[in-house]
Formats: sequence, C-alpha cells, structure tokens
Amino acid sequence: MPSELLTERHGAVLVLTLSDPATRNSLSHQAIAAGIEALSVAESDPQIRCAVLRGDGAHFCAGGNLQGLLERRRAGPPAQVQMLEHLHQFVEALHAFPKPVIAAVEGAAAGAGFSLALACDLIVAAEDARFILSHARLGLSPDGGATWSLAHSLPRALVQQLVWLAEPVSARQLQQWGLVGWVSDSGKALAEALRLAQRLADMAPNALASGKELVQQAGGRTLDQQLAAERDHFVENLFHENGAEGLQAFIDKRPPAFR
Repeated sequence: MPSELLTERHGAVLVLTLSDPATRNSLSHQAIAAGIEALSVAESDPQIRCAVLRGDGAHFCAGGNLQGLLERRRAGPPAQVQMLEHLHQFVEALHAFPKPVIAAVEGAAAGAGFSLALACDLIVAAEDARFILSHARLGLSPDGGATWSLAHSLPRALVQQLVWLAEPVSARQLQQWGLVGWVSDSGKALAEALRLAQRLADMAPNALASGKELVQQAGGRTLDQQLAAERDHFVENLFHENGAEGLQAFIDKRPPAFR
C-alpha cells in the first residue's frame, strides 16, 4: 500500500503527516497530491495560521520508494518525469504557502525527504535525527530542490560534499550550519514544533506572510529592488488592521489580538 498523508488540527496549527512507517514514510503520488491539496485548502482558511510537516513513527521521510523507482525505470522516462514534476509541485507549494511551515524531523530525512525538510521555513529536529542526500549511493543525483536550498544557505564546496559523498549529517551539525533552528530530545520534535507553531500562530498573519516573501525573494533582487519591496510591504502592513492593533497594544502594554 503506498504512503498517504494524514492531516490533523492542533488549534490554529495544521499538522501534515507523511505516513508509511514500513518504508520510513517514502513518497507516493497519493501522499504528494494530498499534501498539495492540504496546503491549498489551508491557505484560504483564516483559522489555520501555521503548518507542521512530520513523518509517522520513528522517521521523517526516506524520499523516493526504491521499488517505485525500479518500476518507473522499466516503464520509461515519462513515468519518472511525471513523478518528479509532481514532487516539485509539492516543493513549490511549500515555498509559496504564505503561512509558516515547520518541519518536525525524527530519525531519517533522506533523499527527497531531506529536500522536503529544506523546503519548509524552519526545521525542528530530534537529537538523533540524521539528514542525508543519499542519491549518489544509488548512482543518482538530487531532486526536490535540495541543491537550490543548500546552495542558497551554504558554501558551494560544502554543498558539493553533501551531494557527492552522500554521508549522513546530524541535527547538531546542521544547527551549526544554520539550517536547523531547534534540536529536541528524541521523540520530542513534534511537541517542540507545535510550541513554536503556536508562537507564530499568535502573530499577525499578514506580517508573517510579508516576512516570508521578502526573505525568499531577497536573493534574486538588487538592494534597490529589495528596499522598494520592503517599503511596499511596510506601508501595506502599517495600514492593515493588525498594524493598528499591534501599535495600540504596545501603547496599552497588553498582548495584541491579531486577526
């Protein structure tokens, strides 16, 4: 049975769970399609302020199902192209989602599983979590946007090392490199991610969306372009109802009640 994606609400937080523990939550068309649909629905739901992506059981995601890869190899390139385009639509959906997305990583985040974690805005990882671009061990190259995410965050030689040598990297090492924000005890990554998600859910969603867009697009802009974008977002948020609420709450010395 292929993996599936389970959804669960924790207040204002939507938890997306990749589920197929027998294969360490390897990816399937069904799970990917459900993830894209869940993000689309959540984007238009004002009651959902944040999302958490996790794996069912002891692992986050092992990436592509090897049996599925063999079957698509026999079927020919078009079948694999279709699968990759579907996966990449999920990656693009995570990037385009205007609300914060947190990866809660236990165990292995391998291959495209590592790519999905990198596509999230923030990563919480258990102490014993391991991240690996495992493709080279199979004579393959990375997918899911891993090289794009890493190249925008780390020196080129370090990214090349991760891609070529296909060695597991600990959560602590990725935290030192700035990719993992929080390291939890084993089995506690989801709980830590939910605590972080609730903090974000209490903030102004329009300001969070602006911050995400500004950060994502900064690397492709000149300074003048980024300054203009910051100006436009600032003015828009100042005249949003949450801007008025935030300023008044500060003056009143009370917590703001953002909508």
